[in-house]
Parts: sequence; C-alpha cells; structure tokens
Amino acid sequence: MKQSSKRRRAPRRARHISEPTPPKALVPFLQGRLPTLKRARRRIAEAIIRDPEDFIAHSISELAAGARVSPGSIVMFCKSLGLKGLPALKMALARELSEPFFVARDKAKNQHSGATTLEKVFGEHIRALQETLRINSADALRNAVRALSKAQRISLFATGLSYPVAYSLCARLRLIGFPAHAEYDSHLQLAAAADMRGGEVAIGISVAGNTRETVECLRLARSRGARTICITNSIDSLLAQAAEIKLYGAPSEVKYFQAPLASRVAQLAIADALLVELGIRHKRRALAHLRRAEEHLLQRRMTGSGNLKNPARPSRPRPRT
Repeated sequence: MKQSSKRRRAPRRARHISEPTPPKALVPFLQGRLPTLKRARRRIAEAIIRDPEDFIAHSISELAAGARVSPGSIVMFCKSLGLKGLPALKMALARELSEPFFVARDKAKNQHSGATTLEKVFGEHIRALQETLRINSADALRNAVRALSKAQRISLFATGLSYPVAYSLCARLRLIGFPAHAEYDSHLQLAAAADMRGGEVAIGISVAGNTRETVECLRLARSRGARTICITNSIDSLLAQAAEIKLYGAPSEVKYFQAPLASRVAQLAIADALLVELGIRHKRRALAHLRRAEEHLLQRRMTGSGNLKNPARPSRPRPRT
C-alpha cells in the first residue's frame, strides 16, 4: 500500500485556562466586589445580597426579569464565580444560608428595628468580623506574614480615615522589632514609594480600594521591585489589582459621617492577625523588643496622685563662681 503523502496533523492540545475558584463565602464576596461590577452583573449581585433565600426560590426567567437582564447574563455571572450554572449557584447559597450565624441583611435590619443603637452597632461589627473571617484564606495570611518576616523595610500607605489603621499597624510592628514606617503627608508617601526596592514590603490600606494616592503608591512600590500587600474592603478594586497579596475586610452598611465603622474594625482585626502570627514566628525577637520598650514606657505612666512614675529629675543649675 502506498503511504499517504499527506501528513496527519497531530491533535491540538487544549490550552489550559485557569477557571476562577468559587468563593468560600459567596454573599460577603459579592458585597465586596459590588463596586467593581458592570451594570448587568451588579443588578444580579444586588438581588442575591438583598435576599438570598428569595433568589433561590425563583426560576432563571423570573430572576432575569426581576434584575432586568437576559438569562444568558445570569449563566455568565455564575461562570465568572467559578460555578457551572444557576443550579450550582443556588446550591452554594443554600449551604451558606444553613450556616448558624448567617442572616440576610434585610432580615437583620428587621430584627434590629427595636434594638438600641449600641446593639445595632455591635451587631454589625460582629457580622463584619464573621464575614471577614470567611472571606480570607489561611494561605493569604501566611503569604503576607512570610513576606513581612523577610522584609528589610515595611512602608505603609493610607489616607483619610484609613490612616489611623495604618499608623496603628506601623507602631505595633515597630514595637516587636520590625522596620516599619508610615508617612502622613501623601506627597511624602509617594516619595517613600519611589525609594523602595527589592526585599522591601509595601502595605496599602483603603476601604473603597480606589483612593488615588494609595493606589499610586502601591503601583510605584511594585514597579520598584517591592512586595505589595493590600488590606481593603473592596474585592477586585484598583488597590487589590495593584497588590500581590490581598487581604479583605467585609464591607459595612453602618455609616456615620461617611465613615464605615465596621469596615475599620475588620481592617484592625486583619492587622491583629498579622501581628499575632509574626509574634509567634519571631517570639524571641518580639519579646526582646517589647521588654526593652516597656522598661522606658512604664516610666512615663502616671500614678494615682497624678505624678509620673520615677520621673527624671531636672538638673539644677550650678552656682556661678
């Protein structure tokens, strides 16, 4: 038999396309991602967040009509979350609703309608902490701690009401022996980012994740070779995109003077987790620095009589001869 002159083409290998991993906590994840979603996907996400139980009870055509989108948009929305389709999304929501501390936001508001302001605020803070715990993976925290452990210098970038969180983290890092600093002025922060290099770590903190100064500093620090970490309450925000390691706080609806209080509590909890893990890994170093600091700081505390404990005595002027 004559061999065919035509060569058989080798079958093409399918390109490996990494599919998104389904989020561990769907509703908190969607709420954190809400500001970055386009119109159609945003309306679908809002319907889920508003009442997950009601969302499960409707068909795809009813959901599409209620959100003013096409059924295909709902399927694509599911796939963007790493889910095969609407049935997989409904199953994920059903599992989440079965968890003991999960309460839909509209129902939570009705439950708290007769509660005091103190109960409402504390309830929202507790919910924000629980959601923050579910959003973040242990791997993300370990990666952040590993980067901070090796850092030759740690620079923190934040503005506005996120700055107190950055300053608190900076101060406590220095107390346990890590070379951290945080400039207050935004221009000085930009200058500090421009001076960063490989082997250093930049941390950007922002609730919305789109503060121009903080995003620019993190982008600049990364371009200079520094490792970058973000603490934000907005998933897939500009700040999250600029960071290699992402830590998320749950977003909050409690706002006074445009300050989402529970969001700051979530950020501080993440900072505490970083500090505790660093302290455990570098126990001797942390204890040695804390003890040295305490020797001098305790002398500055005032007694019940209002006097400083062991105050330094002022030197008396020598008489002229």
